[in-house]
Amino acid sequence: MNVRKALLAMSFSAVALFAQAQNSKYDQHEAFAPLFYPAFGDEVRTPHGVPGPKYWQNSADYTIQVNLNPTDHTIAGEVKIDYTNNSPYTLPYVWLNLDQNIYNLKSRGVAGTAPAGGRWANRNNFDGGYTIESVVLVNGKAETPANFLIDDTRMQIKLADAMSAGGSALSIKIKYKFTIPEYGTDRMGRIKLEQGWVYEIAQWFPRMCVFDNDLGWNTAPYLGQGEFYQDYGNITYHVTAPADLFVVGSGELLNPAEVFTKEQHQRWEAAKKSDKTIMVRSAEEVAQKNSRPNAKSLTWKFKMENTRDVAFAASTAFIVDAARINLASGKKSLAVSAYPKESIGQNAWSRSTEYVKGAIEFYSGYLIEYPYSTAVNVAGIVGGMEYPGIVFCSYQAKGAGLWGVTSHEFGHIWFPMIVGSNERRYPWMDEGFNTFINFLAEQSFNNGEYAGSRGLDKLRGRVLFPDSTEPIMTIPDVQKSTNLGPLAYRKPGFGLYLLRDHVLGKERFDAAFKFYANQWAYKHPTPWDFFRCIENYAGENLNWFWRGWFMDNWLIDQGVSDVKYVNNDPAKGSLITVTNFEKLPMPVTVKIKEENGKESIVKLPVEVWYTGPNWTFQHASTSKVIEVVVDPNNVYPDNNLNNNKWTAQ
Repeated sequence: MNVRKALLAMSFSAVALFAQAQNSKYDQHEAFAPLFYPAFGDEVRTPHGVPGPKYWQNSADYTIQVNLNPTDHTIAGEVKIDYTNNSPYTLPYVWLNLDQNIYNLKSRGVAGTAPAGGRWANRNNFDGGYTIESVVLVNGKAETPANFLIDDTRMQIKLADAMSAGGSALSIKIKYKFTIPEYGTDRMGRIKLEQGWVYEIAQWFPRMCVFDNDLGWNTAPYLGQGEFYQDYGNITYHVTAPADLFVVGSGELLNPAEVFTKEQHQRWEAAKKSDKTIMVRSAEEVAQKNSRPNAKSLTWKFKMENTRDVAFAASTAFIVDAARINLASGKKSLAVSAYPKESIGQNAWSRSTEYVKGAIEFYSGYLIEYPYSTAVNVAGIVGGMEYPGIVFCSYQAKGAGLWGVTSHEFGHIWFPMIVGSNERRYPWMDEGFNTFINFLAEQSFNNGEYAGSRGLDKLRGRVLFPDSTEPIMTIPDVQKSTNLGPLAYRKPGFGLYLLRDHVLGKERFDAAFKFYANQWAYKHPTPWDFFRCIENYAGENLNWFWRGWFMDNWLIDQGVSDVKYVNNDPAKGSLITVTNFEKLPMPVTVKIKEENGKESIVKLPVEVWYTGPNWTFQHASTSKVIEVVVDPNNVYPDNNLNNNKWTAQ
């Protein structure tokens, strides 16, 4: 090639690259903009993403005594709340959540439900909510009526004497009652089966709103799609019910000898030492009167420490089995399943305790050891919902579906029950993180029995980027209901998978993720705390990823643009140009095939996109290149696969 031809070739190549740049939506100044975090770190939330020396959060302890009346399907009783203000601020008033009020026909949740209904709809024109009989402030033996205001699902109590900063305490006693809805926004409720009603009871007592240094009082109303946010504390609760009801609940059962028959108590204790499932109350016993203690009513007593909530379930129909959970520290914990005869089957709930045990043992090894004395799986009307130490799953679930929902709901013990993020604002910090660890657990359980059933690594296209997509960082109640799955579960879960398998690598990501979980255990991280923590521990600036994947809806589209040779001689090596056509940069993997049969893999870091949408690298080829493929294993959700391959003409 003479000089004139060489110059012409270079000119044509430059024109082609300019055209590609013009067609690209990518802007390196936007992707790698230096200002990402909205504020500098401080002594409460540090710049490296861990709680600082002045981190604080308030606490709430609860003592609850209620009666469950199956005749009129009511819960009635009293809760005493001991609230501690650890903040550096004076509090002249406090706020409480009254989540049951969503079932009042005048609630905001009902008003915001479309006529066609939906998952969060208040069904059958049910008109429920709390009846608050009294609210008093307790000081020793003295009780003073509180100055309170109820607005929808919130209650404000105005204090005559403000709570002082730095550890002052307040005691509140509330008498209340409510009727249990049949359909409780897919989070609680009751269903009539052949051998009796199955009650799944949650959001069942007034709870303190969180006061934090992020928003102050978190008083967003409960509308259904957004979940919960609570402080930690100790909860003791007593449930009095007719003796034919079998009750299971969050935390330690304090009086098993009083509420079990002698044989059931012996089996319960035996299960604590058994890796195999032990039947505590069999299907045959359910129909027998002597399978319950001879009494008119019983009081079931439970206690749970350092928890943000509790829930329970009750039924005359419950079959109950259990087995030991093996924890590395040697601490004892018990997997328990409670289900009706409709759920029996080796492809169904007869394997539930095995699933509970397997999921919790995996998550305990991967992140933080399971902290509670029991882990209870309940079969009922609720399709899948999580609470500390207890989960509700569909009584009709089977096989991979039952494994999946059990693993998912118990994965929530770590996110958000231990790592206490704000579900009402950031559902991806629990649902997305949980979806990711579920993917790891399914590969581990029973030598991969259900591996691939969740298929997180196979997600592509509209599953991650639906036509009506919104940013992941959208408040859940603002999201279109059809987008909750992609935005809260799949896309953030897939994002962690990309970070682990294709950006940071498994070793770096796993260590950073475990560090984050341990640093924020029983605390309240924000998204910025998570971003900072992963970046600092892994030693990688990931602003570009957080910005594009979580804050915006940037797409990925990498392609091959050009192949040339050094001095126009294939034996001297090749010059391969790749282009980032969309806004989100990612590391690049390129597979190169040569005429002589040689195949090579080249991996390029994300920094190749620092200077623009095109990057040319020299490859030590020794013969003519016949094919170049970007992302040969199709690991990225590439928006346009048509430009991923270049073939020699």
